[in-house]
Amino acid sequence: MIRRAKIYANITVNTKAMSKLKSATVLYHRLRILVVVLAVAGLVGGANLASADQYDNQINALQAQNNTAQNTVNGLATQASSYQGAISNLQNQVAALQAAIQANQGKQAQLQQQIAADKQEVAQKKSSLSDDIKTMYVDGQMTTIEELATSKNLSDYVDKEEYRTSVQNQLDATIKSIASLEAQLQQQQTQLAIVVKSEQQQNGQLAADESQQQQLLAYNQGQQAAYNQQIQANQKQIAVLRQEQILANQRLVNSGGGHVIASGSCGGGYPADAINSYGGHWGCNYPLDNTLDNWGMYNRECVSFAAWKVYQAYGYMPYWGGSGDANQWPADARAAGISTGSTPKVGSVAIYMGGSGDPWGHAMWVVGVSGGMITVQQYNLYYDGNYYETTVPASGLVYIYFGG
Repeated sequence: MIRRAKIYANITVNTKAMSKLKSATVLYHRLRILVVVLAVAGLVGGANLASADQYDNQINALQAQNNTAQNTVNGLATQASSYQGAISNLQNQVAALQAAIQANQGKQAQLQQQIAADKQEVAQKKSSLSDDIKTMYVDGQMTTIEELATSKNLSDYVDKEEYRTSVQNQLDATIKSIASLEAQLQQQQTQLAIVVKSEQQQNGQLAADESQQQQLLAYNQGQQAAYNQQIQANQKQIAVLRQEQILANQRLVNSGGGHVIASGSCGGGYPADAINSYGGHWGCNYPLDNTLDNWGMYNRECVSFAAWKVYQAYGYMPYWGGSGDANQWPADARAAGISTGSTPKVGSVAIYMGGSGDPWGHAMWVVGVSGGMITVQQYNLYYDGNYYETTVPASGLVYIYFGG
């Protein structure tokens, strides 16, 4: 894709106008494919040449599939997040309910211990009262005359009656207390059993709900993995198609013997009308990015103008597989054995490598060097496909020395 960036802040420009132009054109540039030429058969003997769309259409179709798949993956990821949130919520509920069950089961155990202790206490009271009961039983067999006869005096008789009444009252109170306590403990135990059973049922339902959410999440993640595999496979196929496209374009350019047929000129000597190796027209007479030049660069881009100036000055311009982004040129030049450096020279290509928010860079033809400034010729500085000549600081740029 051919994209151009502003050179840098030191160039005197109308920044507001440039920002508007940039926002209107970046999306367009991002949709362009690297190169657009395909030869379907031999390139000699009048062989037919295929349309550039044969590669572009395949690449665009695969990219459209990837965009659709990525949108689906994004939606699935949002849905997966919802599932995970529901699972976490259910797990929290299960944990809280489990804690409540354990607490109530602890209460049941304490209550059972209390019941056992109370029963033991009741047994002890019954045992201690047994003698009194026996005494009462023996005393109960005595007649009033016999009881008077055995008493030392009237006061002794009254004491015996009061004691017997007291023992009877104590026995009645103890029996009632035991019965009330046992009933109360039994009621509490019954209520706790109901609560624990209800909590266990709720816990089981929550566990079932969590299992269902886990299944939905696993299915969702499986779908995401399948779509991601499709995206990766398409990306590999796109890479293969682009490499084939580059090689095909290189063969076509080479078949023309490196000779550019051009007529007329525009700013900086850029051709008004030129014919590339497969018969397509390019130059300043045609709209920006209308077609490709002889080196696989889009029409009226900064790199197309730089390639033309190199060809015009030195009689050749290396074919780098249609490297459309300016900041790719220094590496391609070094790979081709062409030196680069930081010292400006007339007749060299100055490359601005780009910065934050600018992944493309900018190419300029150096026509003058004075102190720490250089005068450059360029196209598409403001994303309008037009010619500009400016003076900018020489530092911070990479220079490619095509002329040695």
